[in-house]
Amino acid sequence: MLKLYPEGKVKKLLARMREECEGALADHKREAEALKEENAILSAKVLRYEAERGEVTEALLAAVREGDRMRKELEAEAENERHELALLREKGISLLRSLERRYPDAEERQQLEAYIEALSSALGEQPEETEFDMDEVIAPKQPLDLEKLCKDLGLMEEES
Repeated sequence: MLKLYPEGKVKKLLARMREECEGALADHKREAEALKEENAILSAKVLRYEAERGEVTEALLAAVREGDRMRKELEAEAENERHELALLREKGISLLRSLERRYPDAEERQQLEAYIEALSSALGEQPEETEFDMDEVIAPKQPLDLEKLCKDLGLMEEES
């Protein structure tokens, strides 16, 4: 065969090319190892973040459940207090009517009226007007004192 290039030069060129290829291959191997290490570190971080996300999700769900439980508990407590206030108001109205029959002008009756109004406002209700009891007019439970009635209506002046 014809030799276009001297054998020594070709060998030198091949040796140099082999060195360059081996150097490039070594560089690529080092880069691949560095990427593998970085990938392992990043994979570990991803696993840790996924575990943390699971913990955060569970904590949020627990907080929502606890919030719902507390809201229901507070609503039940408020309803119980409202019911208790309504019962107290009804008892007060009953006592007021009893006092009105026994002691029409007593100071305690006014205090009880103020207490009932305070309970009604706590319940967010308007104070009730005292109802006219037609049964009491038609068939009074106690003897009728006409003199006192006339004085109360302003038809008769009080004697001094």
